[in-house]
Amino acid sequence: MPDIQIDRPWSGSLNWHALRPFRQVLARRVGDRGEWVIGAGASAGPENTPWSGPRACFGFADYDLKNSFEDLVSRHPEGDGFAASQWWSPRFLVRLGPGRAVLQGQTDLEEEGRAFLEQLIADPAPLPPVAPARWVRRTSRDRYLGQVRLLLDHIRRGDIYEVNYCTQRTAQLADFDPCTAFARLLAYSDAPFSAFLRIGDQYALCASPERFLRIEGDRLITQPMKGTRPRGRSMAEDRALLEELAADPKERSENIMALDVARNDISRIAAPGSVQVDELCAVKSYPSVHQMVSTASARLRAGVSRMDILRATFPMASMTGAPKVRAMQLIDEVEDMRRGLFSGTMGFFLPDGTADLNVVIRTVTWNAVSGKASLISGGAITAASDPDQEFAECEHKARSVLNALGHAC
Repeated sequence: MPDIQIDRPWSGSLNWHALRPFRQVLARRVGDRGEWVIGAGASAGPENTPWSGPRACFGFADYDLKNSFEDLVSRHPEGDGFAASQWWSPRFLVRLGPGRAVLQGQTDLEEEGRAFLEQLIADPAPLPPVAPARWVRRTSRDRYLGQVRLLLDHIRRGDIYEVNYCTQRTAQLADFDPCTAFARLLAYSDAPFSAFLRIGDQYALCASPERFLRIEGDRLITQPMKGTRPRGRSMAEDRALLEELAADPKERSENIMALDVARNDISRIAAPGSVQVDELCAVKSYPSVHQMVSTASARLRAGVSRMDILRATFPMASMTGAPKVRAMQLIDEVEDMRRGLFSGTMGFFLPDGTADLNVVIRTVTWNAVSGKASLISGGAITAASDPDQEFAECEHKARSVLNALGHAC
């Protein structure tokens, strides 16, 4: 059927409760383009994967997909309940951009589709508060500091140069509305690569500021993010923090090491001589943090499939380390949980050749049956790391999510 376009322009607001009827949904923000791309429901057609077929495909890969790509295992029991990877063709494909709201084909239910789109872009009601909750840190401060020192020993011996180390908080959220919680998280963070995921009783509310991959035609970009500062309480303090981050040699070193791994990854599927650095150690500001981001791009080799791209680049450099495989081995040794969806990716592949995949950070996962919720945060450890400062950064990243929900940590 032809696309359905609402006559009135889209205001930029979304009524997240319009997604409640769908037990399989992924909404992804593409903030640098002012867009939302949403796959609601699952098509009754044949199952699709992101690496084959011409139809739109939405889905996710969790961190443990690495075990299918490398000779790796995890010593931890399964964590958040999500599959290692799951992709599907949506029943409704919605694309929202500046002044436009379009529901694209894939169904002959025009009346139902138009009603869904109208409800989705309706002005949302004022947000009620999220029910209070207290989160419990699963790794103590002393253990965190000890594990960072252990990783620093590996760095001094030359086993690795950089490694991403993370810890977990958990909570029991019996009275929890994921749609309201996501709306609050989005309003607080304004994160450009946010995502709302539901698979049955499993939810993920993601306020990611980081893009993993963007593909348009034969051009691919990746944007590793390393280096963080909180926002200041005054304009002068905020500016000072931004300038401090931009000039910090440790943060720049972290970012450049992640960029080098990412460049190496994309070179495996790039046309010869096409890999380039478009932006080095740029500082971008969001409501709760300043972040340092670099951008590398390449032209894809002819015949490279979507699976080839994922296999060459996943997991992303910013969430692993250098060298990547040895860093992932040490991550499993020192962390106290299985990461699951955290530090994986959520996104879409569209029929026109466009794809956008994020990095799953600043994310709450929640099971509607058990009430169990998880929040993981971390950062890069390098030779210049101070364990106390790394702990403070890890705590700040967790608070940036929990403050949005009004939860204690």
